[in-house]
Amino acid sequence: MTVVRSGAASDVGRVRSVNQDLALRTPNLFAVADGMGGHVGGEVAAKVAVDTLRTVFARQSSTDALERAVSEANAAVWSQSQARNDLRGMGTTLTAAALVVGGDGRDMVALANVGDSRAYLYTAGRLTQITVDHSLAEEKVHYGELTEAEAAVHPHRHILTRALGVSSGVEVDLWELHLRTGDRLLLCSDGLTNEVPEPQIAQVLASVPDPAVVAEQLVRAANDSGGNDNITVLVVDVLVGDDDVATTDVIEPRRGSGGKGLPAAATATGLAAGVGAVSAGTVVVGTDPGLTGMTPSVSGAADPAGGGGELPAAPPTAAPPAQSPAQSPAEDGAPPVPRRAPPVRTETRSERRRRLGVPRRITFRVVGFAILLAAVVAAGYFLVRWYATDNWYVTTQNGELVVYQGRPGGLLGFDPKVVDRTGVKTSGVLAIHLRSLKSGVEEPSLKAARHYVATLQQEFFAQQLINNPPTTVPPPTTVPPTTAPPTPVTAFHMPGAATRAVV
Repeated sequence: MTVVRSGAASDVGRVRSVNQDLALRTPNLFAVADGMGGHVGGEVAAKVAVDTLRTVFARQSSTDALERAVSEANAAVWSQSQARNDLRGMGTTLTAAALVVGGDGRDMVALANVGDSRAYLYTAGRLTQITVDHSLAEEKVHYGELTEAEAAVHPHRHILTRALGVSSGVEVDLWELHLRTGDRLLLCSDGLTNEVPEPQIAQVLASVPDPAVVAEQLVRAANDSGGNDNITVLVVDVLVGDDDVATTDVIEPRRGSGGKGLPAAATATGLAAGVGAVSAGTVVVGTDPGLTGMTPSVSGAADPAGGGGELPAAPPTAAPPAQSPAQSPAEDGAPPVPRRAPPVRTETRSERRRRLGVPRRITFRVVGFAILLAAVVAAGYFLVRWYATDNWYVTTQNGELVVYQGRPGGLLGFDPKVVDRTGVKTSGVLAIHLRSLKSGVEEPSLKAARHYVATLQQEFFAQQLINNPPTTVPPPTTVPPTTAPPTPVTAFHMPGAATRAVV
């Protein structure tokens, strides 16, 4: 009897606005889908595929049933895309793992894959990629046209050669795996593998016992490395597995590729014990962290994220001691002598960029462009400011003539301001000028504006003199006194009268 528990995490990333990834967890079926096809199409394609997969597989649990469920999921997505114009061209990747009973009556895991979402097996400190990406770059690697390093940065690495929903039929890659106690199965979208190198993934798998925490840490690592795509991680831990697997029991590819890092000659026991061929797709991480024999935190509890991702727990049994790849056989049949495995160092972001050939984000060209852009913006600002303020105009305000600096009505946030209150009232200006003054009479300088106001005053006074001439009163005329010659006085005497002087 096989007992597993699982954990999953998904995030939209730091660039995308919609999460088109979807994870599925049931007691015996696990899957990751990465939708594509526009703002809505990718979400719809992933949901249709996952829902169909779960419904069809629930009818019968076998490897053939898993293949049939994936094929029907493809047909459902294709039908939806043909029925609605806004969903034309949508599709999705799908990587699914199911607990089934093999022909020999033993429990096993059936694995199916279409697209570039991946499945990894982590066992005894090794991380091995099982699936092969159905991408144009991976095909070039297969035919020897590209190396792995070149494929990692190839411009066509995101172009898929196979996906669900892009045609009426699809070819499904299938595997059957006999998993041992302590093994871990990792399903993930390319949002993880494009951002986090496999040694770092292996280190997290080796150091964190809880599968839910593993999923969360891997999602966080992908975001820390850029988060350029949606990220979905699903981890399945084998709490009780098939510990009686013999060295002749292979991890068998049923259809399609035999796996990137798991040739058909490699066996489950061989991987656990360090026996057999190990290709370049296998990452070795120190020693096993003690996953073997670990007990579930809640026995037989329902999975809160997907219909119960945990089967009823049986008492776990400890796996037999395995020979680590860090051990080498001694001469003459002596017991193996342990050798300390080299420590695994997490690849830094700058090292990863150099390895993948990704250019630096900040270069002299980028800095120069930023400085040039800032200079252009500053020059534009000062030019607009100069044009907006290099102008004066005379207008009226509260019955008084005032001088403003700026453009009438303002320009791009630069409002005019009063620079001179002349003290001249509108009543002291000819009426023919008042209409133009209300609109504003522009002048090239403050001096010219003041001169214009003075001219209006002089014109008003001149008109007043013409309309009301002054009344002139001549001063009084003074007649100079004239001096008459003295009149001679004749004296005569009349009898009986006093003597008089006659003038």
